Amino acid sequence: MMADCVIEDSDYYPGKDDLDWGYEEGVEWGLLFPEANGENQSPINLNSREACYDPRLLEVGLTPNYVVCRDCEVINDGHTVRIMLKSKSVVTGGPLPSDHEYELHEVRFHWGKENQRGSEHTVNFKAFPMELHLIHWNSTLFNSVEEALGKKNGVLIIALFVQIGKEHLGLKAITEVLQDLQYKVSH
Repeated sequence: MMADCVIEDSDYYPGKDDLDWGYEEGVEWGLLFPEANGENQSPINLNSREACYDPRLLEVGLTPNYVVCRDCEVINDGHTVRIMLKSKSVVTGGPLPSDHEYELHEVRFHWGKENQRGSEHTVNFKAFPMELHLIHWNSTLFNSVEEALGKKNGVLIIALFVQIGKEHLGLKAITEVLQDLQYKVSH
C-alpha cells in the first residue's frame, strides 16, 4: 500500500539507488523513502491490547480450496523464496466480499539469520522464526494479479507465523529444495 505523500524529484539521498531493500537494523527506510511512512505499511506490530474482538469473524470461516501443487516454480529473488503456482487454488468466505473468489498466486517465505527473528511482522513486538505469505488476487473482479494490484478488494494476503518444532510434511517439500536455491536469480 502506498502512503499519501509523494516524493519530489528534487529529493536526493546519496547512495539511495545503491541500497538493497531489507529490514537491517540501522537503516531508516522512512527517511530515505518517505512513502514507506504510511499508516498501512509493512512491517507492522500486532498489539493485542489494541486489538478489537469481532465475533462475526467466527460466523463464517474462510473456505480454502487449495490443490496440491505439482507444477510450480521456486525462485530465490535475493529477499525471499517465492513459489509461483501454476495450478488453480482459491479461497472464499470469511470477511471476504460474498461470492468473490481469490486465486492463490504465490507463496513467499520470510526468515532471518537467527532462529528467534525472521518474520516480517511481530505480535506484541515478538518476532517469529519464519513467516509465510499466501498472496491471492480477486479472480472474480480481475483478469490477472497485475490488474488486481492496488485495487479495492484486489489482493488478499494471508500471513502465517511459523514456529520451530517437529517436521511439517507440507513444508518438507520446500525445505528439501532450499539447498538448490542458495543464490538469487539474476534478472
